[in-house]
Formats: sequence, structure tokens, C-alpha cells
Amino acid sequence: MIDMTQTNEAASPIAPMVNFRGVSKRYGPLTVLDQLDLEVGRNEKVAIIGPSGSGKSTLLRVLMTLEGIDEGVIEVDQQPLTHMLKNGKLVTASESYKRAMRSKIGMVFQSFNLFPHMTALQNTMEALLKALRLGKREATERATELLDMVGLSDKLNHYPSQLSGGQQQRVAIARALAMRPQVMLFDEVTSALDPELCGEVLNVIRKLGHEHHLTMLMVTHQMGFAKEFADRVCFFSQGKIVEQGSPQQLFGNPQHERTQTFLSAVKDAV
Repeated sequence: MIDMTQTNEAASPIAPMVNFRGVSKRYGPLTVLDQLDLEVGRNEKVAIIGPSGSGKSTLLRVLMTLEGIDEGVIEVDQQPLTHMLKNGKLVTASESYKRAMRSKIGMVFQSFNLFPHMTALQNTMEALLKALRLGKREATERATELLDMVGLSDKLNHYPSQLSGGQQQRVAIARALAMRPQVMLFDEVTSALDPELCGEVLNVIRKLGHEHHLTMLMVTHQMGFAKEFADRVCFFSQGKIVEQGSPQQLFGNPQHERTQTFLSAVKDAV
């Protein structure tokens, strides 16, 4: 089994791996995240559902430091993400600090974002060579092992144009895992795929969740997969968590009218 974790022995086992406290994000007059509070435990698998524009993807983007926040604090592994301690006070984090924090997090996007001029192996190796500065032999070995793990050992030298959408997404997953993150983020990773290709990507995510110690946050419209895979489901609306609970609770007996309306509409659309 590949060790996907970088352990922090000083961390409390009961402390959350990810912690949003009063986080707000605005684009001009539009509030996308509204005083959001969310704790995600170590190795917890959280599915995030809700209508378009509810703040789901923005949650992942601010966690990946692709977007800044306007208010609040985000902590990863008990350390502030967008701020750093200096002389006992929280100040805006330096780029080097944010890079170090970002190394704890891997993200897989809706679009595959692979380099078209690089093979599957080269795409997976790139961050290992440039960010971690591993030697070519070690980077090749790690990338090969990861591509084998996602079922692509026979596609190492194929370019993205020679791969199906599902295969390209699996390369993207291997690339994200190459940095050995503690937290994995998945942003609608099957929405750009034909329905018959969704299963192969979801199977890889299912395998990761079962076999490795990873905290996982998944924005998804695949309600069946969320119900089967997640430890907890959070329903978002207008930048807030309206309702959350186990899959059995949220899908089987939603309490909030907004949740009921959303799930009813999704069910009718199937």
C-alpha cells in the first residue's frame, strides 16, 4: 500500500484536519461563502451537494488557496492556511508559507488540466521533479506506482489525446496524489465525462477512500455515490451549510425544506 500521509505526531488525533471558522468570500456585492463554519475530521469523507452557485466549488478553491477569503480563518492540520503566526499575531501568509501549506492538499478538477505535450507518466512526474526536486529515477518510480494504482500501468507513454476522458481524469488523480497530500479535494470530477466513463473514475476514488488514510472533500452531483461513499453529506445553499448529517439521515429523512426541495428535484431529473 502506498503511504499517502505525511504524519504529524504532535497533532491531536481528535483535532479536525480541516477547520473553517467564520469564513466569508465575496465577489463584489455577491457573497459566495457566508460566515461558513465547517470541521472535517482526519480521514473523514465528506460529500458536498447543492444547487449551482451555492458556494460548493468556491469552498474547495479557497481551501486550495486558489482564491483568497474576506473574513474568517481556515486551518489545515491545526495550522492557519491563509495566515501565519508572526510575533504572536496572525498576519497574511507569505507565498512560501502558502506553498508549504498547499503541499498538504491535492485537488482534482472538473477539467483534467493535463499538459497535452506530456505523456501520462510525464504529467504525473512533473510536480515531483519541479516542486519536490526528486531525482528522475525516484520520480519515475513513484509516478509509475501511482499510475498502476489507478489502473493505467499500460498507458504510461500515452499522451492525453490518446486517452479517454475517464483515463485522463485518472491521470489527474495520480498527479494530485504524487505529492502525498493529507487532504484530497474532488470538484465535480465526473461531470465532464460520458456516463459510461464515470464508473471507472468513481471506482478509483472509492479505492482511495477504502485503502488509504486520506481526508476527502468531494463536490458532486452523483447522489448515489455520495450516499454510498461519504461519512457525512453537507447540503449547501447560498454560501451556507443548510443541513448536514450521515448519508442515511440526509437522503433518507432530510429535515430542512430547502434540502427536501433540492433532493426532490434531483430525483425527478433522474
